[in-house]
Amino acid sequence: MTADDSFGRLDDDDYPAYTMGRAAEMLGTTQGFLRAVGEARLITPLRSEGGHRRYSRYQLRIAARARELVDQGTPIEAACRIVILEDQLEEAQRINAEYRRTAGLAGPPVA
Repeated sequence: MTADDSFGRLDDDDYPAYTMGRAAEMLGTTQGFLRAVGEARLITPLRSEGGHRRYSRYQLRIAARARELVDQGTPIEAACRIVILEDQLEEAQRINAEYRRTAGLAGPPVA
């Protein structure tokens, strides 16, 4: 990989650019919180060659949403489930919108 390739990946939301310590610092939380959301299967960090957890920006956004809920008093397991359900709902709405857009372009059914 060249330096140009590495810099290009910095714009990739799925690129695991952040160590656990840096991710926790960015979220204003503890490394234990990140482990807990991993154990709840909300996010699955990638592992470096040395076995260290690495997080992407996308994963940090998800963890930040869980942290908002926890800060409001929601138990961490419930917060993770809520975030998963929110994500599933958003995906279903996106698919529905795409279906409606595609169906609208096809015109009304022929009788």
